Amino acid sequence: MEERLKHLTLVGAGALLGSVSTLFLLKLLPRSIIKECSKSVGELNAGKGIVSEMSVRSGVDADSNSGMPDSDLLADEIVSEQLTRNIQFFGFEAQQKVTTSYVVVIGLGGVGSHAASMLLRSGVGRLLLVDFDQVSVSSLNRHAVATRADVGIPKAECLKKHFSTIFPECHIEAKVLLYDASTEEKILSGHPDFVLDCIDNIDTKVALLAACVRRGLKVLSATGAGARADPTRIRVADLRESTNDPLSRAVRYRLRKDHGIEGGIPVVFSLEKPKAKLLPFKGPSGEEENPSDYQVVPGFRVRIIPVLGTIPAIFGQVMASYVVTQLTGLNVQPEPIVNLDLDHYRVLHQRLIEHEESLFGTAMQVQVDVEEVMYVAKELWHGRSARDQFAKDVGRGMWRSVNELMLVRWDKEKPASVSNLILLKFKEADEHELRTLEEIKELEPEFYERVESALKRARLDFGL
Repeated sequence: MEERLKHLTLVGAGALLGSVSTLFLLKLLPRSIIKECSKSVGELNAGKGIVSEMSVRSGVDADSNSGMPDSDLLADEIVSEQLTRNIQFFGFEAQQKVTTSYVVVIGLGGVGSHAASMLLRSGVGRLLLVDFDQVSVSSLNRHAVATRADVGIPKAECLKKHFSTIFPECHIEAKVLLYDASTEEKILSGHPDFVLDCIDNIDTKVALLAACVRRGLKVLSATGAGARADPTRIRVADLRESTNDPLSRAVRYRLRKDHGIEGGIPVVFSLEKPKAKLLPFKGPSGEEENPSDYQVVPGFRVRIIPVLGTIPAIFGQVMASYVVTQLTGLNVQPEPIVNLDLDHYRVLHQRLIEHEESLFGTAMQVQVDVEEVMYVAKELWHGRSARDQFAKDVGRGMWRSVNELMLVRWDKEKPASVSNLILLKFKEADEHELRTLEEIKELEPEFYERVESALKRARLDFGL
């Protein structure tokens, strides 16, 4: 009797332990797997009129990678734990904007794969991954997730496969397509919150950017990441401000010439001049041959650009960070692209002193030094007139344009301090001195608010 009691006790303890373990494992399993299990159990029990508890509690469609993102995704315990650091950083409501967003990534090589990977890990609820190409052995030095086992399969399908194990709740669609006029609707329909252009072909890139502008879609474009080595030179700015990049130069020209688009498109680019040139293409015989003879798609280059894998990866990370902060509404101020040296700031400082002396008879109210002039000119006004919202002069053109600029007080009743200086062209400065702030506020409310916003930033940065 005692032996039998021991046996029953062990059986009961084993059953309890098994139940607890099963529940624990179910919480860790992806919902798609749970649903398939539920479906099988449900079919087995259908004839007996039994409804599986698992199928009732799952609450997720069998195809978890299609459709729109779930607005209640963060209510899930596992999802909220996976994204807990993001929630702590952005706040719950802001993170919810990410989990309900839809982002399209076109071009899934070194840049695009890393951008898509971090968008997924940041909790983007729906992703469309687009690329016509396949994973190659040579792309493994820069691809975000591909392994040797993935060589030969489409890059879009490769990412979808790996992504489903990282964040299975994300609705992922993979399209093995080349972007062009015939596929535009398939790729850009559905009102995406953001489109990431990670294409390295000029014709395709220009067509995509023009289509996004035409459709009113937010787009972020990556320029050339190949043949570069310095991660500290990577920037985000308007396409008009991207310099030292042959791809940017060609895209700017084509957008302006073919589509009348001057700018207004943010790009990720490097200020670094390419460290290496295009390599000669050698065929199987080892002799130099025409790369176009080996192109899968006409117009797309074959592997002849040296690439340090870390740089396209950082490009992709920068793109993902930009998109996520835009989706959450977090105010991030990219470092302005201002190509001025210390002598230029000294000139602006001296002009301010001379202007104060001519207008007020003294420079006693000048409360800035050269370093603070640098902050005002670079950080607040991006090296251009406060009346110019977008860059017109870059590179050497900016050096020449500074010859026409000067700092003046915004409010003539207050000292010439870091929070009361605007950068204007000489003629604009003369006109400004003849008007009151009340007149500017009434006649040019948008300009007034833009200046006030910039000066408010100065007060916050300097604790004034």
